Amino acid sequence: MIEKEAILGYLRQRYKDVNLLEFKRLGAGVHGTGFSLIFESEGKRYEYVIKDLAPQGLGHDYPSDRASVFLLAYDEYPNLPSHVRPVDVLALMEDGSVKSISGGKEYFLVMEKVEGTNYFVDLEDMKEKDSLNSRDREKIHSMVEYLADIHSVKKESKDLYWRKLRDTIGHGECLMGVFDFYPEGVLSYQEMAEIEKLCIDWRAKLKPLYRRLSQIHGDFHPGNIWFRDREFVLLDRSRGPWGEPADDITALSINYIFYSIMYHNEVKDAYKEALKLFYDSYLQKTSDEEILSVVAPFYAFRGAVVAHPVFYPQLSREQRRKIFHFVKGVLRDRSFNYQDVNRYLD
Repeated sequence: MIEKEAILGYLRQRYKDVNLLEFKRLGAGVHGTGFSLIFESEGKRYEYVIKDLAPQGLGHDYPSDRASVFLLAYDEYPNLPSHVRPVDVLALMEDGSVKSISGGKEYFLVMEKVEGTNYFVDLEDMKEKDSLNSRDREKIHSMVEYLADIHSVKKESKDLYWRKLRDTIGHGECLMGVFDFYPEGVLSYQEMAEIEKLCIDWRAKLKPLYRRLSQIHGDFHPGNIWFRDREFVLLDRSRGPWGEPADDITALSINYIFYSIMYHNEVKDAYKEALKLFYDSYLQKTSDEEILSVVAPFYAFRGAVVAHPVFYPQLSREQRRKIFHFVKGVLRDRSFNYQDVNRYLD
């Protein structure tokens, strides 16, 4: 809720000789609340409406969701004839003050620089190994311990769990969006639709499991895991802090399968051992046997990523087919059998 003094402070930064005449709540609807703002400046009267968005459901769960709605409105309202004109987009700060964030055409994130070696290097090294060495196993254990720890933080929200299921299938950065980014001829529209429809069936199966909502990273893949000796730091948490733990589990484990297919045309040697160790350790740490019954649509998304010819052009056509066989095989199975993963490749 914006306080009257905060609005007055904002107006004084933008206008001269401000006389605030009215700031009051007009009413609330499903999407949010409206406020009347009336003031005078240099002899001119201004009458505005300020609106917010309710933070639950409808894709408005996180502050960034709500910001994106208003920034798009600010850009596009003036482009439609006879549409009301926007004035500004306001941000309510931690200290209660208000500032403008409107007018940008691109936005940038500034963050700390990371030193270390990403986990892709370890995956590349595994191609020469018949089995894991002690350092490989230590790294897998450290990642499992981290995931088990963050996944132990739970939240009660059916909306957020359902959102994660919806986003995994329909978000522009997830399954359907990745498929739409495929070059023509790699995978037929019909085969894409087949995978998408299987995922929609899985969404119906998983919706009752919203008690599983947990803290997640959201993009726990090797490029975002940077090791410094035996410790690691993470990059690029994505698409919200809450979701299904399977999102993180599949983001990493698909790479043991993908890399082994790329170098061996099957899951074997160090990659097979890594996959088994990863799951064995996670199940031992969390006792979450149920996760094997929920990973399927998340593997579909991650499989579409690693099979993508723009992201990974080094794969042969036959190797891509094996990944799609894997995706469809897992989607058609009731529970993922990580100990016999090669049966999904045929």
